[in-house]
This record gives sequence, C-alpha cells and structure tokens, in this order.
Amino acid sequence: MISAIAAVAGNGMLGLEGWLPWDIPEELAYFEQTVAGAALLVGRMTYESMESVPVDTFVLSRDSDYVVRAGCTRVSSVASGLIQAVATGKPVFVIGGASVYAAAWPYCRRFYLTRIGMDCAGDTLFPESVHLADWKVLSERKETYLERRSNMPVVCRFMQYEQANPLRLSVDHCLTAHE
Repeated sequence: MISAIAAVAGNGMLGLEGWLPWDIPEELAYFEQTVAGAALLVGRMTYESMESVPVDTFVLSRDSDYVVRAGCTRVSSVASGLIQAVATGKPVFVIGGASVYAAAWPYCRRFYLTRIGMDCAGDTLFPESVHLADWKVLSERKETYLERRSNMPVVCRFMQYEQANPLRLSVDHCLTAHE
C-alpha cells in the first residue's frame, strides 16, 4: 500500500527554510513512529533537510550525478520511485515535499495528515492540487501540545484519510514516466 504523510499549518504552510515551520516534538515523533520500517519516497530538498535517513529511501532528483547516502536510491520520477519502493515489500510512504505530494497523490491509498491548529510563517505551501473532499476519513484524534517557538499551546488533529480507487502503478508507468 502507498501512503502519504504530512503536517500542515492552518494557513496551508508545509515548510520553512527546508524544515518545519513549527516546533512540536510530539508531532515529529508521531511522524517518525508512523513511517518507521517503511520505504520512503522523498524530494531532494526534503531529503537534504533530514538528519537521519533510513535505508530504502528513494530520493527524487533530476540530477543524474546526485549522490545519495548508503542504503538510499536516487530516482528521476515519482512513478519510478514508487515502483522501486513497492518492490522492497515494505509499506511505502511519500513524505514530501510539495511537488512530490502533488505528483504522487493519485497513487496513494492512505493519507496521514496532521492539521496544526495555528498559522505559521513559511515558504512552502501544501499543494492546492491535492483535494481531500472525496476521501473517506478513517480516523481523527486531537491532542494539545506546546509549540516551542511561540511557547503557546496548539491543537494538532491527527487525521487518516483513504482514497477509494487510487491509480495502480505498473512497469509501463515506470517506462513511460518522464525520466
């Protein structure tokens, strides 16, 4: 199964200077726990912001000379990365950035979205092309945490959505994808 995971501020912000626009350790721990043991598809900029990168991380980069860490694989298209991630036999998570979410969206069965209950300054918005209106809400839970930059309590809504009929990947997708 292919899933995506993201956290988005109330004003749609997803990132700030290559990282998160908030500092909520519990939300980051939720992300890490959710993707533990999975194969990951990640854009180059998000990958470069990660201190620790697990094996079976597929890094999207058009630069054929781009060198990734041991255990990771550079891929030149979302379709190719998803096919290779699925081939690991592990659960697959798309973890960003914005353009990767937009391209991978049709293939995802599940979407784990944390809605951060505050507006944040940022430089990266969650893609408008990703619509959840037709997705079924499987679960929702709310927690209040301390956001450490503002020292204010913030409500985090941990949502899990499911898409009824995601597109299926095939080897043909990989061969015809823009490489």
